Amino acid sequence: MSLLLEPFYVIRDFFEAGGDVLYGILVVTILMWTFIIERLWYFYGEMPKRVRQVQEEWDNREDTTSWYARRIRDMLISDISLEAKQYLLLIKTLMAVLPLLGLLGTVTGMVQVFDVMAITGTSNARLMAGGVSAATIPTMSGLVAALSGVYLVTFLENKANAEIEQAEDLLLPY
Repeated sequence: MSLLLEPFYVIRDFFEAGGDVLYGILVVTILMWTFIIERLWYFYGEMPKRVRQVQEEWDNREDTTSWYARRIRDMLISDISLEAKQYLLLIKTLMAVLPLLGLLGTVTGMVQVFDVMAITGTSNARLMAGGVSAATIPTMSGLVAALSGVYLVTFLENKANAEIEQAEDLLLPY
């Protein structure tokens, strides 16, 4: 039974060593990955249906060459573009916030080091080590969490642009 609980103890010790900022990093990372997974689901599950629906709407039009028809085409492509790029800016913002939260953890950890130095002097290395640990673990965690989404955000942006171009090609004005 202790073999099953050991990973939980390790995670608990990691969060205790890193300080309270790690909980903020965890929440932001979960949010970021929730939106990344939602976008993947959208592109592979819902987007093809939406593009087919828009293409059918365009193909059922009698007039596809007038100025008015081209404005409708622009509107349809704009709608697809908005849907495809939804949440991408939010994901990128969450990715940018993660290293800043790590930096906040660094500052709070260094404050712990300075508190120990003020109370006990500079000779107690063991007490200062806890603050140094609390300073470096959040920095590493924030950077790793942000880096975990870099590839997929780039992939999602490229996928959105490709889908928009495909929709433009499907809605030809003739």
